[in-house]
Amino acid sequence: MVWLDLLLNALAAGILLGGFYAAVSLGIALAFGLLDIVNIAHPVFVMLGSYVAYGMNARFGFDPILTGLLFTPVFYALGVLLYRVYYVSFERKGAESLRGLVFFFGVLFIVEVSLLLAFGVDYRMVEARYIGETFQIGPVGIAFRLLVPCVVGVALTGALYLFLSRTFYGRAIQAVAQDSFALRLMGANPFRVKGIAFGLAIATAALAGALLIMIGPVEPAMNREYIGRVFAVAVLGGMGSIGGTLVAAIIVGVAESLTSTFYGPSWGVAVSFGVLLLALAVRPSGLFGR
Repeated sequence: MVWLDLLLNALAAGILLGGFYAAVSLGIALAFGLLDIVNIAHPVFVMLGSYVAYGMNARFGFDPILTGLLFTPVFYALGVLLYRVYYVSFERKGAESLRGLVFFFGVLFIVEVSLLLAFGVDYRMVEARYIGETFQIGPVGIAFRLLVPCVVGVALTGALYLFLSRTFYGRAIQAVAQDSFALRLMGANPFRVKGIAFGLAIATAALAGALLIMIGPVEPAMNREYIGRVFAVAVLGGMGSIGGTLVAAIIVGVAESLTSTFYGPSWGVAVSFGVLLLALAVRPSGLFGR
């Protein structure tokens, strides 16, 4: 039956899309969930990662995933630097609530306008041999442009989960927002720990950007479409829960895919905001929140 084939393909696409959404949302799970930093500029770093991947692909023919991995240390350093500016200007003075939010809005505006001036409003895309390929599992078509970002996103989620649960600095990141004084007694500097966490948040965002441009063409203003998605996933999964982020991302991805398939793509974006409002109303702590 046609509707059954549509349903199965929508479910498969939603699950694959959810793996990618997990990669996009990991940085918010770190910054917002564990550090209490409302980084609304997060999606613009996703776009910045996309354009770095585009530039390296167009100029040197680099695979977007390879570019994302190569530039991860660069974006990590950028994240550490950005947190230091934020700390000196706002957090150290106790003015991080509203003024800090304005600071990140300014960062978002500056990066977006810079991308517009550099690349214009035209959509950009990358070329890779596997991006346009698909394979069939019965009536379900699996597109490599969704499968590869999903696999990388799940692997990135697993790697971050292991880092946070198995390493000293990972456990320190989980503890820093709860009791900085106790963390000092354990021999860790909260400022340095937060810098590491924020650097990881920006680095994962940029790597997710390299995955995004594999899924489809991008343009600078697309970052606004992901503000609702990333916060919806972070809140639904449970603030700071990495495993919960993956589960919530799959839920949002499936919900968007089903909505787009049966009601039109224009409704797909609204699903994220609907999920966010529903999560805040029914379970503010999220599925895996404490």
